[in-house]
Amino acid sequence: MEGSLLTILSLGFVLGIKHAIEPDHVIAVSTIASRSKKLWRSSLSGAFWGIGHTATLFIFGIILIIMKGEIPEKWAMSLEFLVGIMLVFLGISSILSLKKIHAHKHFHSHKGITDQDHVHQHNNLSYIKSMLIGVVHGLAGSAAMVLLTMSTVESVWEGALYILIFGFGTVVGMLIATTIIGVPFVFSANKKGVNRFLAQITGVISIVFGIYYMYTLGVTEGLFKFWI
Repeated sequence: MEGSLLTILSLGFVLGIKHAIEPDHVIAVSTIASRSKKLWRSSLSGAFWGIGHTATLFIFGIILIIMKGEIPEKWAMSLEFLVGIMLVFLGISSILSLKKIHAHKHFHSHKGITDQDHVHQHNNLSYIKSMLIGVVHGLAGSAAMVLLTMSTVESVWEGALYILIFGFGTVVGMLIATTIIGVPFVFSANKKGVNRFLAQITGVISIVFGIYYMYTLGVTEGLFKFWI
């Protein structure tokens, strides 16, 4: 049994890494990572996404496993639809924020706020934003996570351990993904034109993918029919 559980947990870790690098996850966090000027800050934004994602999966997962319940398909798909809305919002806010950077710096200089203070405040907000993105993704993925866990383990404590290991895998996976994503932005940090172009492309991709994501769920998979 111990050997079997270890194998299951190892598989959970690998699946967690795979889960982290799904397109909607990577695109969402890339809108945050694209604003980082240091590679380790980009990596850290991915880690915070994983923390928020894991916390949500763990809380909702354990509650549903204990109650032996599941999320109705309509609500599960609605939570997924929320991800599409979030992607569009992140893309738009990412593009608009580029236009406000100069104005913010000008305002802060008049208020006596140094560039270092501004960067520190921005980084803290970015980490919180990354965690909140992870929370939304965790809500959207909780239904599938519960089904996977209940079909894999035999008890609540094994389920809790499995979700935690799976979550650790997502942290590692997203940490690697955001590190890779952050490389071009860090190297172009001193080339404002290139950096701005890359950030705009990231925002556009997020918007387009978000619209496609919502269309697929709402029309192709029939979510709109559930609510009409």
